[in-house]
Formats: sequence, C-alpha cells, structure tokens
Amino acid sequence: MTVSRRDLLVGLGAAMTGFGMAAPPDWDRLRRRLAGPLYLPQDAGYAAARQGYFTIHDGQRPAAVARCTRIEDVQACVEFAAATTTPVSARSGGHSYAGYSTRDGSLVVDLRQLAGIQVYPDGTAVIGAGAQLIDVYATLAQAGRLLPGGTCPSVGIAGLTLGGGIGVTARKYGLTCDRLVSAQIVTADSRLRTVSAVQEPELFWALRGGGGGNFGIVTSFTFQTAPTTDLTVFALEFPAAALPALLGGWQSWPVPDEVWSNVSVPGDPQATTWVDGCFVGSSSGVQPHLDKLTRLVGTQPLARIVKQFSYFDAMRYFAGCSELSLKECRPNWTSDAGLLDRGAYVATSRMIGAPLRDPAATAALLRSSPGLTTQFDSFGGAIARGPDTAFPYRQSIASMQVTHEFDGTARQAIAHVRDEAARECGQTGYINYIDPHMPNWAQAYYGSNLAKLRTIARRYDPGRVFAFAQGLS
Repeated sequence: MTVSRRDLLVGLGAAMTGFGMAAPPDWDRLRRRLAGPLYLPQDAGYAAARQGYFTIHDGQRPAAVARCTRIEDVQACVEFAAATTTPVSARSGGHSYAGYSTRDGSLVVDLRQLAGIQVYPDGTAVIGAGAQLIDVYATLAQAGRLLPGGTCPSVGIAGLTLGGGIGVTARKYGLTCDRLVSAQIVTADSRLRTVSAVQEPELFWALRGGGGGNFGIVTSFTFQTAPTTDLTVFALEFPAAALPALLGGWQSWPVPDEVWSNVSVPGDPQATTWVDGCFVGSSSGVQPHLDKLTRLVGTQPLARIVKQFSYFDAMRYFAGCSELSLKECRPNWTSDAGLLDRGAYVATSRMIGAPLRDPAATAALLRSSPGLTTQFDSFGGAIARGPDTAFPYRQSIASMQVTHEFDGTARQAIAHVRDEAARECGQTGYINYIDPHMPNWAQAYYGSNLAKLRTIARRYDPGRVFAFAQGLS
C-alpha cells in the first residue's frame, strides 16, 4: 500500500494530539464564553479592531481580537491561549512602539472597554486598565485630584504605569507607578489576583516598572492621588547656535521639585530649540528659575511664554488639545471618533545617568538627520526619592527619547543616535519607549533588576503564556 505525504502528515498530527499536543484553536468555543465580541480575520470589523496607534504596524495580522467587557473575558482569553498555545497580546492604548500589542498570530486581549474610573473621598482612585489618559485626567480633575503621568491623551493607563510613568509633574509627585497602591491582574493560570505591598509583594514590585505584558494582564489599578493645584506652563525658544550651551546649562540647572522641563531638539541644524516645562505653582513663582536658566545658557531666548492654568487645562495644553473638546481629544482610529491622528514614526531611547561630557558633540549627533527629533525629560526630585520598585533608573539626570518620521532612513537614523549615545549613557533605555532593535535590550531596559524580574516572571508564567520577542518569561 502506498501512503501519501498528506496521509503521513495527518497521521502524525493525530498522533501528536494524542500525546498532548495542542489542537488548532476552536475560536467559536472562545466566542461563546465572551460577553464582548471576538473578531477573526474573516469577520467584518476585524480591520478596525486590530488597528493600533502606529501606522507602521498596519501589516500585522493577529489571529483574533477579543474586545473584553468584563474581567471574566480576560480570564477566558488567557485560559484559551494557554490551552491552545496561542500567543497572547494585551492591549490598553495600543501605543507599543514595537507593535507588541497587535502581534502577528496572537490573540489580542483588548482592554479598552475596561475603562471605568472611580475616585473615593480618601483620594484613592480605581482606574480600569483600558482608560485613556485624557479621561483619567478629566475625571480626577472633577474630583479635585491629580495623578502624575504622560502627555499623550490616547495612551492607556496600563502601559504607562507598568513601565514606570514619566510625566510633567513627576519631579513633584513621582512616577505614575509610585502612586500605585494595588492592582488586579490575571496571571497565566487565569486566576484573578489582587497584588499590593502586603499581597504578593514581589509581583507588586515587578508591576511598578517591569514593563507591560510580562507577568499577566492587569485589569485595574488603585492609585493614591494628590490634590489638584494650578500649574504654570512655560516655553523658551533658543537660537540654533545656542544648542551646545543650552544642553550644558540645562543639565546643571538647579531647580526645586516643582519645576519639570523638556528640551526638544530638531534634527535640522538650522532649527531653533525649545525648552518646555511645567511649574507646580503660580506664574510669578517660575520666573526667577527661567531667568537662572537664561544666565546659564548665556543667550537670551528668542521667545518666552509663561501661562498659568488649572490642572486639567494644563494637561490639555501638553496633550495638544487646548482648542479641542474632551470628545474631540480622542483617537480617530477607534470607535471614539475623535480628532487625534495616528503616529507614523519610529523611536528609541537612552537614560542620561551623568552630565554630558561634551555637549557640543552631543548637539552635532542630534542633528545628524533632518527627520530626527530628540527630547530630554528632566528627572530628579520625587523620582529620585521614590519607593523601591522595578523601575531601574531613578538616579538619572534625564531620559532621552529619539524619534524619526517613518521613511526609508528612519531606523538607521535613530540607531546611529542610540548607539553613539551609548558612549555617554551606557547600555540603558526606557521600557515604555521599547525599540525592537535595541542592542542588549534586556540589560538596557531593566539594569540591575533584570535577574529578579526574570525570576518573578518565570514563577508566575512557567509555561511562557505571555512570552514575546522582548519579554521576560
């Protein structure tokens, strides 16, 4: 009897299934367990459901997208992924620079419907993992509270917090993860766990700066917020030739915790450089500090803008939404139907651990390609004094984020800056600016915490349910 190759493959497949190999996913079985919809590639709505923030990842095709509307949906997805060995991707805001929240062949666990926000009289706030920052800030402000965090309005609270959470009030109030009191997380065994400083404290430690997607899927966060106060925004524009002096003066600028600042350097050698910032207090209080920076630079700014806002109006300003309503300050690529566009750029990062030894050489490096933009965010203050968490770079002077508009030279241009900057900064980087081509990425993102984080990841995910290219398990 002649046995065809097809018969051999079918028989081998049956034998493997008999020996415990996973069968092909039964998506209808998962669909029946979900309260929310499940989108497969052949379904209407799949194209919209799989879309994230970055246009460069539009070619990725997840196996399915589950729009979770309750915690039980998340548990069902994790259990299904483990049983069928289907890769699983958690998605909150969908802003993963490397596209890990919409990976090819994965089950995307979309948390954007888990976006409730409750603020309690004692100042704690319980925030669903899918909440966007603009809604977090709006709801907290209505209750007279604030939370330090980032400026992009459509970023999800989950990704921000799990990677640390740099923001414009961080020098005064700490990183976003520093304010975390507890979290609910679905781990690889599909259990819902509540973690805190007293409940599973090592996992709680890891969730504050250990990166998203490594230990499970967080469904909600409880934060200790602070009372709102007026914030003053400022912006100083310096001529192109002043950049080396500006970098040198800015890194030695002595300011109180209330002052946070950002230096934004365009790649065009002829372009001016802006120092933007936030002062926790009145406009009159920040003026002497700006005078001091000007003296350190030795050049008068071409423009100097100072304006006092309420907390929420200041966050709208930094989000670029001052002229937009709350409804309009939302993505135009989701069902929110807002006016915010998607991103078409690539990015990388380094952490500035010590003063730049040669600001002139750094200035030349940052202007090596017209499509580049480099932003330095100031550290110190409450960041440096923060609690013991998995975030490894509290003693940095600043973070450095390098972006490039997406074109044929983008990856090469940011890699050149990233790798040359390593001569000053060492092998460092910020996990929330994850770069799929970062050399020695695990050490760069986690530093001295790497070994402990890997031990925790393997303890809670021994079967590597949450494994991905730059994951810890």
